[in-house]
Amino acid sequence: MAETPRSGDVWTRPRGGRRPKLTREAIVETAIKVADAEGLDAVSIRRIAGELGVRAMSLYTHIDAKEDLLDLMVDEVAEEVLVKGELPDGWREAMVEIANKERQASVRHPWTLALASRTPRVGPNGLRHLEQSLAAAARLTDDPEGMLAIVKTIDNYMLGHITLEQHVGEDGPQRANPSPLEQAYVQLLLESGEFPYLKLFLDTGLHRPDTFEQGLNWLLDGIEHEYRGK
Repeated sequence: MAETPRSGDVWTRPRGGRRPKLTREAIVETAIKVADAEGLDAVSIRRIAGELGVRAMSLYTHIDAKEDLLDLMVDEVAEEVLVKGELPDGWREAMVEIANKERQASVRHPWTLALASRTPRVGPNGLRHLEQSLAAAARLTDDPEGMLAIVKTIDNYMLGHITLEQHVGEDGPQRANPSPLEQAYVQLLLESGEFPYLKLFLDTGLHRPDTFEQGLNWLLDGIEHEYRGK
């Protein structure tokens, strides 16, 4: 079935509907609750309408298609990432605060990772988040290209870490199927002594949640050295 075309920016669309119960805010809030509890696949126009006790067609007075709903959900989560009030004075402190809020939001809403490769239409909260990130980078450099490169580099680190964190869980591997590194013949090879560093790595655990701050600090050290260490 062909994808329903998206007719325009959902944020500029008039908010329709005569039912006081059915508002755009209620639709988005309900969709996020369903996604948090059951995953993104559970989100559909019919499902959200059922949760709200209305007909599916009623939702189309507020959105054109499911893609609109996904955009609105992402933008609603982006509000949780915003730093309230003024950013910390230091670029590093500001970036750490923003990064921690991003990570916390991803824990509350793990489905957002599934949308990372998608190209959404950026909403007002998404723009505010980008503005705050650029403002933090501007404390280190006034070069627009450099500011954007800093933000993208930290975002890439965030995406990689969050992907691993969601895959293995906070307390170590939590997979339905064992890793290839945990297979019996691999264990025999490890015991042979041929792979001492790999064995040490596996013996200490495949992932520890406290590596986030350490890795972020290493990354920020390198960025700071690039701009201030010369």
